[in-house]
Order: sequence, then C-alpha cells, then structure tokens
Amino acid sequence: MADPIHQFQIQPIRGLDFGIVDVPVLGPVHLAVTNSHVAMTVAFLLIVGFLAAVTANAKVVPGRLQAAGEGVFGMIDNLADSIIGHEGRKYFPFVLTVFLLILSMNMLGLFLTFTATSQLAITATFAVLTFGVVLAVGFAKNGLGFFKLFWPASAPLAIRWAVGLIELISFFLRPVTLALRLFGNMLGGHVALKIFAGFVVSLGLLGLGGGIGLLAFPVAALSLGMVVALTALEFLVAFLQAFVFAVLACIYLNDVVNLDHAH
Repeated sequence: MADPIHQFQIQPIRGLDFGIVDVPVLGPVHLAVTNSHVAMTVAFLLIVGFLAAVTANAKVVPGRLQAAGEGVFGMIDNLADSIIGHEGRKYFPFVLTVFLLILSMNMLGLFLTFTATSQLAITATFAVLTFGVVLAVGFAKNGLGFFKLFWPASAPLAIRWAVGLIELISFFLRPVTLALRLFGNMLGGHVALKIFAGFVVSLGLLGLGGGIGLLAFPVAALSLGMVVALTALEFLVAFLQAFVFAVLACIYLNDVVNLDHAH
C-alpha cells in the first residue's frame, strides 16, 4: 500500500527548483516553486475567473452562473449581517475572500494530488490573518476599551478576575483552534480516502491470484464502496469547513464590533 502521508509532502516542481539562494536579511533560502504554490495559485485563478464570469454582463434575470455567484454573495452577506449586525457589510469582503479561498483549496484537493489546506502552515496563516483583523478592528473601534472584553461585568466581582483570565486565554487560543480544526479535517479525510483506496488495489491484486485469494474480492468491493461514500462526505466537509471558518470569523468580529452591547 502506498504511503498515505506522501500526498501531503511539499515537493519542488521539476525545472522550477532554483536551489539555495542567498537572500538579504534572511540568508540562504531554498527557492523553488512547489506543488503547494501551484495548488494555491490555481485556487486563486479559479476564484478570479469565477468572480469575473459572474459579474461580467450581469442581467436582471440571472443565468445559472450569475445565480450561483449571487447565491454565494447572498449567503456570506446574510451570515455577516445576522452575526455581526448592521455593521456586518463592512466586513463582508474579508469574510467572503477567506471563505472562497478555503473552499477552493479544499475542493481542489479532491481533484489534485495535493491539498493546500492539509498543511498546518496554510491554515495557521488564515487563522493568524483573521486574528490580526479582529485585533485591528477591536482597537480601532474601542481603543483601550478593547480590554473590557476580558473583564466580564456581568460576573460576580469575586470571580470576575478568574472569568476574565479564562476569556483572555480563550481569546488567544482562537487562532490555534481555527488552524487545527481546518487542518485536522482535511488531513484526516484524505488519509482515510488513501487508506481505503489502497485496500481496493491491494485486495483486488490478491483476488487475481485465485484460490483462497478470491475471498478478497468482496472485501475490495466493500472498500470501494467506502471510497465512494468518503469522497461524497469529503465534498460536504470541504464546504462545511470553509463555512465554519467564515462563521467563526464573523463571531470573533462580532465580539469586538459590538463590545459595548455585549458588556
């Protein structure tokens, strides 16, 4: 059976590996275009192409592609508005961008041999970026009043410091949970797919040997059924993980946008 982890290894593209290059300040750096770069670039180009096609020649009565685009816009717009409130539209571009990037990388991973969001560095980048936006919005809107987020006025005074400490730790753990949730789901699902697909091939070859090996065919068929079911589930998970990331980004933004109302 092929190594199920091999699909997650970052490898330079042949002919685009420039070796060790001395970069000012950073020093020696291995410069190469990798399968990770290709996956992310393809995702970016697909998003740009999709948005361009959706917004070009917009009609009062939308066609299928325009309707699909408006459906995505409407879903994220309603999400931001329902969670953040009347200021949600200000943050719609950020939430939509993050949602589309994660969704496209998740979906591409089911067609390419590499899934960008199965790399913790990629999911951590999205998480830290979201965390940075939340911090920037929090201080921009509330100034030093931002720290009221960690001083729950509704809690009894005697335990307020303890609740505030828990809130502080929880706040700084948010990027960790954001990164690990997306990374873990993408990694686990693809490993399971690879393992069951390996069973299909291995057991099929065993059955071709004849004799008692013929008993391997029913098990291979069962494994094939699992591959089909897991593939369908992975498409659903690819969408749900992008949507959950967008929901949590809105929730974290709501905490700092509506800080006075929450406290």
